[in-house]
Amino acid sequence: MYESKSADNAASQILEQKPADIDTCFERALKMKPCPIGAMGACCRICHMGPCRLVGKDNGREVKGICGADVDTVVARNVVRMIAGGSSCHGDHGRDMALTLLAVANGKARDYRIKDIRKLNKIASILDIETGGRAADDIARDVATALLNDFGRQIGEVNFVRRAPAKTRKRWEKWGIVPRGIDREIVEAMDRTTMGMDADPDSLLLHGLRVAVANGWGGSMMSTEITDILFGTPTPVKAAASLGIFKEDEVNLVIHGHEPTLAEMIVEVVADPAIVIYANSKGAKGINLCGMCCTANEVMMRHGIASAGGLTNQEISLMTGLVEAMVVDVQCIMPALSELSKNFHTKFITTSRKARILGAVHIEFEEDRAREIATEIIKLAIDNFTRRTRGGSHITESRPVIAGFSHEYIEFMQGGRYNGSFRPLNDAIISGRIRGVVGLVGCDNPRVLATGIHKFLALELIRNDILVLTTGCGAAACGNAGYLIPEAALEHAGPGLREVCEAIGNPPILHLGSCVDNTRILTIAAAMAAEGGLSEEIGGMPAVGIAPEWMSEKAMAIGSYFAASGVPVIFGGESPVAASKEVTRIMTEVWYQRFRGALRFESDPESILSLAIDYIDRAREALKLRKYEPGTFSGERVLMDMAARRASK
Repeated sequence: MYESKSADNAASQILEQKPADIDTCFERALKMKPCPIGAMGACCRICHMGPCRLVGKDNGREVKGICGADVDTVVARNVVRMIAGGSSCHGDHGRDMALTLLAVANGKARDYRIKDIRKLNKIASILDIETGGRAADDIARDVATALLNDFGRQIGEVNFVRRAPAKTRKRWEKWGIVPRGIDREIVEAMDRTTMGMDADPDSLLLHGLRVAVANGWGGSMMSTEITDILFGTPTPVKAAASLGIFKEDEVNLVIHGHEPTLAEMIVEVVADPAIVIYANSKGAKGINLCGMCCTANEVMMRHGIASAGGLTNQEISLMTGLVEAMVVDVQCIMPALSELSKNFHTKFITTSRKARILGAVHIEFEEDRAREIATEIIKLAIDNFTRRTRGGSHITESRPVIAGFSHEYIEFMQGGRYNGSFRPLNDAIISGRIRGVVGLVGCDNPRVLATGIHKFLALELIRNDILVLTTGCGAAACGNAGYLIPEAALEHAGPGLREVCEAIGNPPILHLGSCVDNTRILTIAAAMAAEGGLSEEIGGMPAVGIAPEWMSEKAMAIGSYFAASGVPVIFGGESPVAASKEVTRIMTEVWYQRFRGALRFESDPESILSLAIDYIDRAREALKLRKYEPGTFSGERVLMDMAARRASK
C-alpha cells in the first residue's frame, strides 16, 4: 500500500494505484531529505572560498565563514537572495504583460483586444494619464509605457506606490524602502549580497523589503491590472475542481503555468466550430480544456474553466491516463513531467523561451502569431486522442467552485455599481460579526500532507468568523476540497460570518485568483483603510497572511511585501532563518515595530491557527473594537438581506 502524502482524496486514490516504477514528488520528498544546515539558512555558497557551513562552535566562539561573515550576515543574505529571486519571477511576469499591452495598443498583437475599458481608464487615472476623448489604444499605449518605465527607473519611485495609504508610505519613507525601479532594486540586492559587500543583517533585510515592495506594489500588481484590462476583470463564475474533471470521450488539454496570454487564446480557439469538428473527426465528442496551478486560476476566474489542482497534482493528473497534452509556460513546472509523460500517451509541450525542458515538445509562443500557435497546440492534442490507451487511474468525482472575486467585484457586491464600497466589510469587522480577515495563500508542498494544512486552516478560520481570501495553490486546495461555494458558509462558518455571507450571497472563502493576484488583497486592504472606521493604514488591521505549505522564492517575496505593508505573515514549516536569532528577531519583532507587519515561521498547524487568531484579537483590542464573542454583535449597524429590507418599509 502506498503511503499517501496528499490530503486530496482523488490524488490519494491515484497514488495508491500507480505502478511502483513511477516516481512522483512525494516519493522523491521521502528519499531526498533536506540539508539540515541549508534548511536553517547557515550555508553560504556565494563565493568559491566556500561553501561555508556556519554551525557549531570554534573554541567556544561562533563559527564564521572564511571571509569572516557571521551566521547573522549569511542568513540575512540568503533571505534577500530568495526575495530577489521571487521578485524577478513575478517582475518578469509583470513586464511581459506590459509588453503585451503595448503590442496590442500598437497593433502588433492583432489576435488580442482590450476587453475592460473601465479598468484601463481607472489605471490611467492612477497614473495621471489623460483619458477624456481618447481612443482606448492611445490610452493603453501610455499606460503600458508608464508601467514599463517602472522597471528601469533609477530615481523616483514605482508608480503604484501611490496606491498605498499615506501612513503606510510614510513608514516606507522613514526606513528607506520605497522602491525606485523594479530591476534597480533586484540588481542592488544581488550586489549587496555578493562576497565583501553588505554585512549588516538589518541593512540587508531592509533592502530585501524594498525589493519585496517593488514586487508587490510594482511587478505583481502591474500584472494583475494589465491582465484585467486585456482579458476582463473577473466576476463570480461557476466552475469545477478535482482530478475528476477529465473526460473519457473528449480530448483533454491541460494548460499549466502562470502567464495567461497563451491560455486565453487557447480558450478562444477551442470554441471555434471548425476545431470542434476536427476533434469529432478523430472520434472525440469535444475538447475538454482544463487548468493546472495559477494558469488554472486565471482562466477559471474569467471563463469557468475547470481546475485539476495545484503544484502537487501536476504529475498525478498525467497518471489518470486521460491527458492528451499538457502545455506549460512559466513558473512552478516540474521538470519531472517530461519523463513522466513518456509512460503515457501524453504530449508535454513547453512554450516559453525562458522555461525549456529536455524531452518536451517545444512550440515557442509569439504574440503576433497567437491564434496560429494556439491552433497548432490544440490540433496536436486532438491528433493524440487516437493514441490514448486505457492505462492510468480514472477519477470521476469533481467539486463545484465559485471563483472570480476581484477587488472591483467585492466592492460592487457590497452596494452595487453606484453605492459599492468597503464600508459594509469594515462595519462587519467593527460590529464583531467578522472577527478579522486572513489571506490563506501559497503553494502546496509534498514535504507535508499536501493541501492538508490549507484545508485544516480554511475550515478552522471560518468557524472562528474569520473571512478568508485565497489565491494560487491555496485556492486550488480549497476548491478541490469543496469549500469555495456559498453553502460552505451554512455548513462551516461561525454565526457572524454566516450572517454576512447569507446577506450578500458570497462564500466564506473568496477565490481572488493566481499568486500575482495577492496584490488584490493589497488594494482591498488599502481601500478598507481609505474607507475609515478601522485603521488609517494597512498596519494594525485585524488581518493576517498565512502561507502554510510554501515552497517557492516567490512566496518569500510575497510574504515580505505583506510584512512591509503592515500585515503579520505566518509561514508553515521549519524556519529557513532558524540559524540566526538576530535575523529571526528582526523579521518578527523589529519589522512589527517599524511596519506593523512581521514574518514568522511555525511548523505546527494548530499553532499557526492560534498565532493568527492572537494577531487578529490583539489588533481588535488596539483599535478599541468590541471584544469578539461568537454570536454576539454590536447593534449599531445591521446587514440585512433583501427580504428584511422589504419588511422594514
